[in-house]
Amino acid sequence: MTTAFDPIDLSGTRLGNRIAMAPMTRSRAHGEGLTVTDSTVEYYSQRASAGLIITEGIQPSVVGQGYPNTPGLHSAEQVAAWRKVADAVHAEGGKIFAQIMHAGRIGHPVLWPERELVSVAPSAVAAEGQLYTHEGPKDFIAPRELSGDEVRAIIGEFVEASRNAIAAGFDGVELHGANGYLIHQFLAPNTNLRTDEWGGSVENRIRFAVEVTKAVAEAIGAERTGLRVSPGNVYNDIKETDPEAVYPALINELEPLGLGYLHVVEMMPGFREITLGLRKQFSGTFILNPATEGPTDHGALGLIEEGSADILAFGALFLANPDLPVRLRTEGPYNTPDTASYFGGDDKGYTDYPAL
Repeated sequence: MTTAFDPIDLSGTRLGNRIAMAPMTRSRAHGEGLTVTDSTVEYYSQRASAGLIITEGIQPSVVGQGYPNTPGLHSAEQVAAWRKVADAVHAEGGKIFAQIMHAGRIGHPVLWPERELVSVAPSAVAAEGQLYTHEGPKDFIAPRELSGDEVRAIIGEFVEASRNAIAAGFDGVELHGANGYLIHQFLAPNTNLRTDEWGGSVENRIRFAVEVTKAVAEAIGAERTGLRVSPGNVYNDIKETDPEAVYPALINELEPLGLGYLHVVEMMPGFREITLGLRKQFSGTFILNPATEGPTDHGALGLIEEGSADILAFGALFLANPDLPVRLRTEGPYNTPDTASYFGGDDKGYTDYPAL
């Protein structure tokens, strides 16, 4: 019987176990030009016992930034800073993928050096709600609808950031197609009102995700490319009316590429049917971030034993427990995450969680 503590071959990259650190925004790129710091090096290297680390979302361009102090991968300085992270994780025997995330309409000009810039999206539809900024909460603003040429240009930004990730020493990249950010905005009918080749039908709404993934896979190798999706996710004012049609169609297009993995964020146990359908459809490595209404500690490991996933991704539990694989094997004890220090701040709640 396969267990979470068995090694696995991830399209040529050997992982020591089947426990992944999920991507989590921490907003601690305090270096000049939104570069990560020595604290970030320590944070990730502390967690190198994960079979796979997936970094926080990293923007591929200035306008791709969605939150304060999130790091980029679009400048030489940013690449050099991330190189220290990748080297430190490798020195501890770990493997690390960079998550490339374009926030799309989830952003605000107060985040960017040039405030005349405007967020971009498939359609000019503002998200309901507010964004936290250093100037306090700000209402989301209506984004500018991308032209066809601009859509192609942003695909190029994903490719360039992915190349930068490999240059920085990452083992691969994960494309963030979940949680209401740009790729997800193309998938969802309430954020994509287009009538051209990029919108309307299911076939057209999945096109951006397909084209981004194909282009990145061609640039850095399919075996080093993963995709994260979250069927039915309502985060960031997403309303998906047909996830049971969209995601099988998307995976049908991506299956021939031979991707490194598919990473599914499960919203609730009620979506398990979609999860298992995608698991059956996708022949590569299947990473599952299981629904929070179910077990989110060692109780979730049975999902690997029963074959529902090849790898399990843990978020807040890994944030608070740098040696999580050991604690999962012993069934605890677990440090409690400090929610007040999740986003921004100093090393408190970042690098000071004790190991066993």
